[in-house]
This record gives sequence, C-alpha cells and structure tokens, in this order.
Amino acid sequence: MNLLHCEIIQQIIDKSLNKDLFQGQFGLEKENVRVDHEGKLALTPHPKAFGSKTENPYIQTDFSESQIEMITPSFDSIEETYRFMEALQDIVSLELDGEYLWPSSNPPILPDEDEIPIAKMNDPVADEYRHELADKYGRKRQLLSGIHYNFSFDERFLRKLHETLGKGEAYKDFKDAIYFKIARNLLRYRWLLIYLTGASPVFDKTYIEKCVSLSNSDDNKSYYFPNMNSLRNSVCGYRNEKPFYVSFDSTHNYVQDLNTLIQQDELLNAKEFYSPVRLKTAKGLNPLQELVEDGVAYIELRLIDLNPLDKIGISRDTMYLIHLFILFMLLKEDEPFGAEDQKMADLNHDQVIMEGIEGILHDSSSSQGTMKEIALTCIREMQEMVQLLNPHGEKLIQILDREMQKILHPELGFAYKIKSDIQKSTYMKYHLAKAKDYAEESEKSGYRFVGYEDLELSTQLLLKAAVKRGIMFKLIDRDENFVLLTKGEHKEYVKQATKTSLDSYSTVLIMENKIVTKEVLKGRGIRVPNGDAFRSQEEALAAYEMYHDKAIVIKPKSTNFGLGITIFNRAFSEEDYQRAFEMAFKHDQTVLLEQFMTGKEYRFLVMGAEVVGVLHRVPANVVGDGIHTIEQLVHEKNKDPLRGRGYKTPLEKIQLGEAETMFLKNHNHQWSEIPNLGQVVYLRENSNISTGGDSLDFTDEIPESYKTLAIESAKAAGATFCGVDMMIDDITSEASDSNYSIIEINFNPAIHIHCYPYKGKNRKADEKIIDLLFGKVEN
Repeated sequence: MNLLHCEIIQQIIDKSLNKDLFQGQFGLEKENVRVDHEGKLALTPHPKAFGSKTENPYIQTDFSESQIEMITPSFDSIEETYRFMEALQDIVSLELDGEYLWPSSNPPILPDEDEIPIAKMNDPVADEYRHELADKYGRKRQLLSGIHYNFSFDERFLRKLHETLGKGEAYKDFKDAIYFKIARNLLRYRWLLIYLTGASPVFDKTYIEKCVSLSNSDDNKSYYFPNMNSLRNSVCGYRNEKPFYVSFDSTHNYVQDLNTLIQQDELLNAKEFYSPVRLKTAKGLNPLQELVEDGVAYIELRLIDLNPLDKIGISRDTMYLIHLFILFMLLKEDEPFGAEDQKMADLNHDQVIMEGIEGILHDSSSSQGTMKEIALTCIREMQEMVQLLNPHGEKLIQILDREMQKILHPELGFAYKIKSDIQKSTYMKYHLAKAKDYAEESEKSGYRFVGYEDLELSTQLLLKAAVKRGIMFKLIDRDENFVLLTKGEHKEYVKQATKTSLDSYSTVLIMENKIVTKEVLKGRGIRVPNGDAFRSQEEALAAYEMYHDKAIVIKPKSTNFGLGITIFNRAFSEEDYQRAFEMAFKHDQTVLLEQFMTGKEYRFLVMGAEVVGVLHRVPANVVGDGIHTIEQLVHEKNKDPLRGRGYKTPLEKIQLGEAETMFLKNHNHQWSEIPNLGQVVYLRENSNISTGGDSLDFTDEIPESYKTLAIESAKAAGATFCGVDMMIDDITSEASDSNYSIIEINFNPAIHIHCYPYKGKNRKADEKIIDLLFGKVEN
C-alpha cells in the first residue's frame, strides 16, 4: 500500500522546496478548568488580574467562569510556540490564589449542573450563545477541555508551490484547495491521531450520569470504558447532537452547506459546527463570509486531549508529530470524501476510541486492512517522507519511531500510562497531584518569561505583566531590550522596563550625571554628601593628603549598577587610593570623591508619586562554616538558582574580581582564609545587587517621612521612574536634617529586585509600570 503522492514529492524536490515545506506558522489554544485544593471545580469568577475577558488576546474565559483559555500568538517554530504556552501557564498559575489548573481534558469533581457558572462576557450576544449551548448540551459536557493546534504553511512556500502546480489557477483558489485537501485527509485519518494522542481514559463519578452508569469502576470514584483512550472525543464527549456531513470539496460548497444548516436551525452559527478539523480565517469575526472573500488562513485541529503527563498539556514531540501528520496529509494521494466517506471516518473515529487499534478499518474504497496495519503503513510512509525531503531530520525520524512503538505496544500510549497510574490512586488524587506539581514548577521559575530568558529580568517581568493584562508586545531590538507595547491604538515604546515616554531626555541626563544630580537635590533642600570632582588621575592623586584619613567613596560621574565604585570607610594606602581612581576612570572621564555617609543604605523605587518598594541591600557576603575557604563559600553561594549573570535572574553571582580582592585585603582577609562557623565575611562595601548583594524588603518598615524625601528627590529631577539611594542612620526615627543623605538617584532602576527580593514580598513593580503607561485595571 502506497499512500504518498510521488509526483508532488518529486516536484518539490525538483524545485528545491524541501526546506520551505517544513516551515510554517504554529499556534496553540488551550483550555483548563480551575479547581480548588480538593480538586473541586472552582466557582470563583475569572481572575480580574487578566483584564477584559474579550479583549485579552492571550488569556480568556471559555464556556464557564471556571474555564480559562490560553492562546499563543503564531510563531514560525514549534519551540517558540511551546515555550510561549509554558509562559502563559506560569503567568496564570502564579495568579491563582489557592487554585490550580486541572491538567485533564475530563472535568474535575463537579457540582450539580445549575451550579456550574456560565461565563459572564458583558456582551448580550456572547452571553445568550453560552446559555443556549448550556441548554442544548449540558454544562458538564461544556467543561471538557483540550488543545487546539493551529497551523499554516509559510506563504512563500505556497506561492512557489502555486507557480509549480497551479496551472493557471488563481492563487486564493489554489491555497484554499491545499487546505481543503489536508482537511479531508485529516478527517479521514484522524482516528490515528486520536489513538496516538488520546489522554483522557478515566473520568470522575460526578460527570454526566448516563456515561457514569454505562462505564466501569474499581473504586466507585474513578470511571472508565475498558478500551477508551479519549472520553473527550467519544460519544460521551463534546460533539454535535447528530452528525452533519458538509462538503469539503471546495470553499463554496463548504460555506453553502454550513449556511443551510444554520438557516434550518440545526446550528446556532458556524462555531457550533464541532468538526475535529476547522478551516479558519485571519479575522474570525464572520468566518463564513470571510472564507468566501479572503480564503483559508490556517487549519485548526480540535481533537487533541490535554495530556496530564506534560505541564502544558502537550509535549514538543506531539507537536512535531502533528506537524508531520499535516505534511503527510498534503503529500498523500487525494481520496474522495463525500457523505459515505465521512460516515466511515466517524465509524473509525468511534471504533478506535472504544475498541482500540486491532479492528478492521472501515473504508468505502476497495483497500481493506486492520487499523494497526494501516497505522504502521502511515508511520513508515511519514518516515519515508522525512527521509526524502528532510535528510537531516534524524530527530523527526526518532519521534516517528516512538509513535510506531505505541502502535506495536499499546502499553506505551499516554492513555494506558495515565489509566495505570490512576488505578494506583484515584482519578481525583492523580490529577490533583499533577496540578499541584505543575503549579510548584511555575512558582519555582516564576520570575522567568519562558522563551525570553535572554532579556534582562526587569524586561521579562514587564512583558509578563503586559501579557497578563492583555497588552500585546513586539521586540523591536532584542539586544537592547527595546519593546513596543500595544493596546488598541495606544502604543508605548519601552527600553529596559523603565525607560519610557513618561521620562524626558533631560531627566535622564540629570540622573545620569552625579554632579548635576547633587546640585538639583541641594536646590530642593535635600541632604547630599559633600565632595569633589576630578577630571584626571593626576588631579585626584594630588588630593590624597587631604582625604587619606577620611571615610570616602570614589565613583564615576555617570555610572549605574555599582560599576567602578570603591568605598574606603577605614584607613587606606595611597596605592589603594590610586587603584580605586584607575578603576573609576575606566567608566567615565570625571570621577567623584564624596564623604562616606554613615548608616544603612536603602533603595527606594519611585514610580509616579508613589514609593513602590524599599530595599536594604546587603553587600556581597558569605557566612563561614569553619570548613571551607572564602573562595569556596562564594562558589557554593553562587549555585543558588536565583543567582546568575547579566541581570537575568533576581540575584547576581558574587564576583571574585579586583574590587573584591582589594576589599578583603583592606579588611585583613584573603580568599584562602577559612571563616569561623557563623562568621559573616563581606566582599564589597557597596551593596548593589548587581555586584552580588542581597536584597531585603523594608517597604513596610520605613517611616513615611523618608518615602516623602524619595518622592521629592524624583520630582526634583522630573522623574516618573527613579531609584533613590538613601543612607539612613536609624529607621526607627523620622527623617531630620542630620540623619539621612541621598547618595544617588538612578534612571532605569531595576525592578526585579523589588519583585523577587532575597527576603520579603513581591511589590509588583512590573504591574505598576503597566498601570502608569496604560491605566489601572478597573475592579
């Protein structure tokens, strides 16, 4: 049996379209219901943090208030699509308070039908549609959830293919014909995908009474049909009340048949045609009219179960398998798909679900064989397809090898594994444990925006906050962390999270220049340290005698992140003094020498007219254990997964550089020394997180008088976003003329240190930026 269309394959090879064939646009839509800590359906409203249910392009509500839908943009790779869905899973999971995302297509513990909350969309048409569906299909059935897999070919490939095979046909008609051919073949062979991806074999006793009464149970809690691998795709799943056979021969006939069913009141609208495969348009507002006018934009597979074995409900391998299956449907011989063929396809669909893969395939053509034989043939020919058209596709061949093993050994299938594990527990306990494990995974890496880890962490956090609010983003310059945020007609260009249109260029220049900063603050009556500015090494060295017995700070005029700063708060040599200036002059042509201000240093994050967070930053340090050297303790502390390099993690790794070596020397320590148990050894005087310091949240402990000074400092520079570094002798006392000093104000303050402090709570600085740029969410 040969299913591949050899002529088309040869044409693709001859025209060198092999690489283009494997390109495309990929997207996922995923539904999950929310559950409480007992595995019961959460009856709480859709979280307000996600903004409008209808306007958020990433996080929406499905049928029920309890049912969240996550939607990726389209990407040109499976990897990007997978990672973005993982990021959405993380964003949603972290926002749920005492609730979890249920990882199965089959519902959790359900209340009575009328207690299941239908989504309130604030749109009379949308609200009425959901109530009509509830009346027609029942609310419990509506809670079945799954994955929608969206795919379109690369437009350049289709145009080249049109040039090769189009034979004078209009491009739109040719493109539509390609997608309709794939749809026909997918519907005919969908039984194989259901067999390979089915992952909903067991359901709870609170599901539809009729289905429960017909099924088996070993514990009167978890119910199943003996060979069923996908309840969602079965007669107990979510499908039209009766089968509808519409033409898939052409756009015209397809649209005409669906319009007829709507006019006859068989369907409420085109969306109610629950075909396992849909032909989609770009806008999706009036799908049937758009199909006629604009043609097919992409194809949507709706038969993929949520797989509890994977955090996001689908694995990368499954995504690659589906892609290969779509390509196979394009490259195989075309076959008729009239009403009788569709009936046979439905029979095969139900047979594989209820009886497995051993039965005879129903086929109106003369070719007969068992499902298992045809399945193995399909996998072999898909491997042949890869070998012919993608010689470097070893990974794809391996994926197909594993799928072949599932056909030969049913115990390797998803449904078999899930059912076996449930039998050792219960349906509810198994899935609730998975839900909690995945929530914990999201919590551990909650600071990351999966797929965008190369960006500075503050930028990652801002983008996650934007996604949560339904604000679209585009990376303008990835290396520069420059992004475009868009909501409707409102656009904001943002660099490194806090460089925005809300701060003027002159404001940035004021904060960047430490000399100007001091003058601006002094002009407002704000206390700043005294000092001098030097423009050459020689000029600085000449002042050594004046300052050699004083506590001082040496720093570049324009710096950030603690770069080039040296602090001497005890006796120091002329050699050390000289070296400190050499390091500072590497970062600027002008270097400041200022008096060292006593007290503890606190970073105030000012946004608008509000102090969003206050941190006490502890300089880089290690704690002795009486066994390891200082250097070894640094290496051990740096193993913390929250520590990294380049501002991509909440904390920075401690350096073993010249500044640290000099500091240790000045405090009579060396790297090879073994500190006593519990002895704290500091490695730098400055407390910047960027040089390995620890961040301790003090927002609730700092008196308002100091917060007022921080806000005044930001106003003095005209800054909306500002980091104010303040030395305070004793925070139990209110601010006075003598117990504080502003040592710096910083443009582009890092926000991640306030969102993920070493100790303390998340101050949601990322969300504050979105509030200032786009307005607050209405409660």
